[in-house]
Amino acid sequence: MAYELPALPYDYNALEPFIDTETMHLHHDKHHQTYITNVNAALANHPALAAKTVDDLISDLNAVPEDIRGVVRNNGGGHSNHSMFWTIMGPANSSGGHPTGEIAKQITADFGDFDAFKKSFNETTAKQFGSGWGWLVFTGGKLKIITSANQDSPLSQGLYPILGNDVWEHAYYLKYQNKRPDYLAAWWNVVNWAEVNKRFAKAKG
Repeated sequence: MAYELPALPYDYNALEPFIDTETMHLHHDKHHQTYITNVNAALANHPALAAKTVDDLISDLNAVPEDIRGVVRNNGGGHSNHSMFWTIMGPANSSGGHPTGEIAKQITADFGDFDAFKKSFNETTAKQFGSGWGWLVFTGGKLKIITSANQDSPLSQGLYPILGNDVWEHAYYLKYQNKRPDYLAAWWNVVNWAEVNKRFAKAKG
């Protein structure tokens, strides 16, 4: 069964003024759709692989034939990453602020406090060369900040992404131009901590 573009769980203008409406249209309708179109085409002659969820597909790239593995890694990864990305954001009037629940306790335990965590996440992600992502994962009983290039997913490393921020230029350039740190700082205003807590619970098993 072919993958389909998931609808945004909010309006395109819901993340204003931190993420602009035009960027949301381009990012969701154009960029994400292109990843889906490309991975569907690559899997057209591989029904058993196409029947997997995209997360399961990306989690076991060795099962993908070598001649299409690169396309699947890039475009399946793009579909998986963005499907997560839309859900962990929400309107600023109901999202953002300080984390709550279990993720807040774990952030305090592992980083000291939320401000220290944000600083570390922003600095680490700002240094990601070229296009890529900044991630928060749970491994070895602790939260860890990592980055990945292009559309590579932590799932391919056996890690479940709790939170991730897209630092491809298409995610922020219309509003922030080359000022990636400004985008990273603003993004926290739209983080949906309720969804992040759900993902943290899954990561802990």
